[in-house]
Amino acid sequence: MTEEKVILVNQNDEQIGLMPKLEAHEKALLHRAFSVFVLNSKNEIMLQQRAHHKYHSPLLWTNTCCSHQREGETNIQAGTRRLFEEMGFTTQLKELFSFIYKAPFDNGLTEHELDHVMIGYYDEKPKINEDEVESWKWMSIDAVKVDMEQNPDVYTVWFKIIFDEFYHYLEDHKL
Repeated sequence: MTEEKVILVNQNDEQIGLMPKLEAHEKALLHRAFSVFVLNSKNEIMLQQRAHHKYHSPLLWTNTCCSHQREGETNIQAGTRRLFEEMGFTTQLKELFSFIYKAPFDNGLTEHELDHVMIGYYDEKPKINEDEVESWKWMSIDAVKVDMEQNPDVYTVWFKIIFDEFYHYLEDHKL
């Protein structure tokens, strides 16, 4: 299997190259990414717990799914693909906003991403891919905010950053 490549971008989200994912994270180069938040009819977020064997952030809780676009994929196509690969379902996604963040990990890797944040709605149980996901749960948006403040070490570095942006977006927009 060939190593997955990420799309290197400039600050305007214009593609400037491709690079193996691990190398981009080692060099902390800006690349395109996406984060999907799936909510149910009770306005709860579906969180996933990363699989125990992941090379970074194992067993930490994070948003429904996130990953990197492949060359030629739209943001929505990438989000839909990865949501199915990790959580075993599809739903209509809508892009809300994008922003740039940088988050170093303890293992020397760094996420430096231009992240496209998407939302979708779903009320069923997922069919998780155990190679990617250890567990999942529904949590209210406010409960996530409180728990993140009380137990920050159980959440991924990037989710803490992305959730803050998502929370403020929800404050400013009625969905």
